[in-house]
Amino acid sequence: MSLQVNIRKKFSGFDLNVEFETDGGCMGILGASGCGKTMTLKCVAGIEKPDYGRIVLNGKVLFDSEKGIHLPARERRVGYLFQNYALFPTMTVEENLGIVVPGKKKHKLPLVAEQIRRFQLEGLEKRYPSQLSGGQQQRVALARMLLYKPDMIMLDEPFSALDGYLKDTLQMEMLELIRDYPGDVLMVSHSRDEIYKFCGHMILLSEGNTILKGCTKDIFQRPERMEAARLTGCKNISSIEKISDYQLYACDWKIQLKTAEKIGDSIRYVGIRGHNLIPAQGPEEENVMKTELSGIADTPFQRQYLFRNAEDDTSVKIWWVRDKTDIEEETVQSIPPFIRFPKEDLLLLL
Repeated sequence: MSLQVNIRKKFSGFDLNVEFETDGGCMGILGASGCGKTMTLKCVAGIEKPDYGRIVLNGKVLFDSEKGIHLPARERRVGYLFQNYALFPTMTVEENLGIVVPGKKKHKLPLVAEQIRRFQLEGLEKRYPSQLSGGQQQRVALARMLLYKPDMIMLDEPFSALDGYLKDTLQMEMLELIRDYPGDVLMVSHSRDEIYKFCGHMILLSEGNTILKGCTKDIFQRPERMEAARLTGCKNISSIEKISDYQLYACDWKIQLKTAEKIGDSIRYVGIRGHNLIPAQGPEEENVMKTELSGIADTPFQRQYLFRNAEDDTSVKIWWVRDKTDIEEETVQSIPPFIRFPKEDLLLLL
């Protein structure tokens, strides 16, 4: 089972140009707001019509601009979980579920009852969407989508309207649902953590264009492109000047760095994730910078430090991240005066 997408669509000030293919399991689409993620789902679902290209689901052509094929949404058998869940406001939970089941009411009721039990909606059957919490609305929307028995399901920012404990709980439930679902799943998110958690494969979108696609873990480990590094959470990126095959000058950080990987002629940037920086004993170590602290920020489980090169006050600031389990009581004076950039953790980027 697979979905093949190769489409283009022109908008006012924005061009969508997306190409990818799923191969079982869950594929993620990661990108900043406004990059074309939701529009891609709408084109697959038949809500929007591409200008050019082809969409094929399990061998069935949903759209083909050259052959004049554009199946209406109701014929595509694609389940779509919208960001706002799109429940009918004047229908009860029972009615929202029953509307997607064909046939007479007496045939619908057992199927609806089974889905209510599966998604733990007992006692909510007669309530309207406005009387439900965000988590309850999501459960109803998921139950309705699966009652439709779609050939694939698409999730559009499924946790953006939730918070805290509820989000964590529903994410675990969603993981189980995806594991049990026999078809393909396409998930859109601007959260790199959600994509990493749910999706074995992913594509990265930037301003409507596919900039990278492949195994999720491989892309996070070696993003290859500067835009991909930023989208996957790398805050420390500098333009470079190549000195030799294994040495460069980081122009923004004002420091020379040796690399474990050969520097290709097309490499334009170097990056390093904040948690890969290491305290150093002194300047005699390899790839060491003398630090000047600019600020400290705490999250519940991490401490983030903002440094700059103490030997050049024009240098760009650098983020260093540490887990609080590694930190005892410390003062500004106890922060290491030198920080090391391990060459094996440097990201060479196009």
